[in-house]
Amino acid sequence: MKKILAIALALVMVLALGATAFAGDETYTVGICQLVPHVALDAATEGFQDALNELLPGQVEFDYQNAANDPATCSTIANAFVSEGVDLIMANATPALQAAAAATADIPILGTSVTEYGVALGIEDFSGTVGNNISGTSDLAPLDQQAAMIQEWYPDAETVGLLYCSNEANSQYQVDTVQGYLEEMGYICTQYAFSDSNDMAAVCQTAADESDVIYIPTDNTAASNTGIVDNICRGKVPVFCGEEGICAGCGVATLSISYYDLGYATGKMAASILTGEADVSETPIGYAETFTPKYNEAICADLGIDPPEGYEAIVIEEPAAE
Repeated sequence: MKKILAIALALVMVLALGATAFAGDETYTVGICQLVPHVALDAATEGFQDALNELLPGQVEFDYQNAANDPATCSTIANAFVSEGVDLIMANATPALQAAAAATADIPILGTSVTEYGVALGIEDFSGTVGNNISGTSDLAPLDQQAAMIQEWYPDAETVGLLYCSNEANSQYQVDTVQGYLEEMGYICTQYAFSDSNDMAAVCQTAADESDVIYIPTDNTAASNTGIVDNICRGKVPVFCGEEGICAGCGVATLSISYYDLGYATGKMAASILTGEADVSETPIGYAETFTPKYNEAICADLGIDPPEGYEAIVIEEPAAE
């Protein structure tokens, strides 16, 4: 009898070890919906994939889709992910998150490069945890410090134009908030909203004509079209930006985060959720811990200004030669 029990126990242990090994070899499909290609969102996607590849090597297959800055395409992509039965959706930018949220209440969704989840998802008195199948990370930098940055550089300016895309809910949230801080400092603020890249140049020109300083939040349409702003404002009107990618293209200075690090943190969340170590409904939104004041050396030179102490020059990579 003892021999039979020993054999049975050994068999149970072998089966348990086999089950553990199988669990460790499980593969996952992760759908990535990125709103539009630009420096910040690209970096977040790269960080997300790197984290999962490092934490779950060989176990994750990515289905990367780019919506070319079209919210309707985000919806098409999200619905396709649901039909395919992906294990998790990463939504890069607010319209992508909104589309994924509308597409499924069951598949875990992680957002990144989303400024304010309460605004994006229409949650009043947002507490920091969505509480259903959605979590993620926020790219929100301290808006009061961004406003203070304008005062630090241009204390004698009188008017600030707030330039943003009206179709991006989190851009509206940022300009409303920054405007409140700036008006407390005594600036006269005017909002200049464009609907898409088609009317962006005309709206930007009006803002440049009527403003001493321009502020652009973490706006995806602006980030994809910094050349428009630069052509109008370079050497004439200083532009302060919500993130480094926009600032590199058309701005004077920014208080920014690392979008790669933000995406990497989102990837770590994804690994925990996929393996069952964490429950997405109980996972609070993650926020960046480090913010770096940076300036655009070339644009400062064109304006004939020197940065205050404590600012780091943005490293702008030149395009590779053909």
